Amino acid sequence: MKAPQRLHSLLEEGLIDAVVRQLMSGKEAMVYIVRCGDETRCAKVYKEAAQRSFRQAVDYTENRKVKNTRQARAMAKGTRFGREAQEAAWQSAEVDALYRLAAAGVRVPKPFNFHDGVLLMELVVDGEGGAAPRLNDVALTAAAARAHHTTLIGEVVRMLCAGVIHGDLSEFNILLAADGPVIIDLPQAVDAAGNNHAQRMLLRDVANLRDFFGRFDPALLATQFGPEIWSHYTRGVLQPATPLTGQFDPGHTPVDVQGVLRVVTDARDEEAARQQRMSMRE
Repeated sequence: MKAPQRLHSLLEEGLIDAVVRQLMSGKEAMVYIVRCGDETRCAKVYKEAAQRSFRQAVDYTENRKVKNTRQARAMAKGTRFGREAQEAAWQSAEVDALYRLAAAGVRVPKPFNFHDGVLLMELVVDGEGGAAPRLNDVALTAAAARAHHTTLIGEVVRMLCAGVIHGDLSEFNILLAADGPVIIDLPQAVDAAGNNHAQRMLLRDVANLRDFFGRFDPALLATQFGPEIWSHYTRGVLQPATPLTGQFDPGHTPVDVQGVLRVVTDARDEEAARQQRMSMRE
């Protein structure tokens, strides 16, 4: 196919040799299958901020580090340079998270390069060597649902042990590879220790997994892995090999009043934002 304009610089630099086809168009990027020598990889081309349906909500960008104070001031003021710096930080967040999580053994695509707003990474494949489907496109047996759910809960724990929370985890950003699920789409990943919304995001990620796999195995709907994981994390005892039961008794832990109030405030703010979006559509 004819190479999109955004991929020309990668062709010129010899980072890719050919563009095979478009793989998908998501809320924040377009993904293409490309050839790199004898290997087939994928190139994620980030959309401009005005074209994305997924916005850089302050919940996600809170406490993200920037290169210097000049950038921080410009981003706070919303100047043109600040907007460009914010966009670059949003894109590089996924690159940083991928390298960090891959090093921790999390099942994510292997990153190879980031050039001119394009992330070059491993193409996740199915058993026949084709591009792996997203989880929401796959029908599962109850046994397969339980197995994949167990795998992904383990990956959420491994991510948290590496200090990262996905922040938008669902069946729409998990690929089902030949050897099991692989987590993708991480530009909104948050720092577990430095983000005040971390608990809510972790609980939401785990609840999304529970609700999806619970469609195929209703027994999963009664599990409480999210609160259990967060309890272990806040007590400093969470490890990748920590045994989990899926059961949680909040009566055995101190009540975090401020945390509860933050969750209530976050929920109120989210509902207000939703109502505003609905009114703008009318």
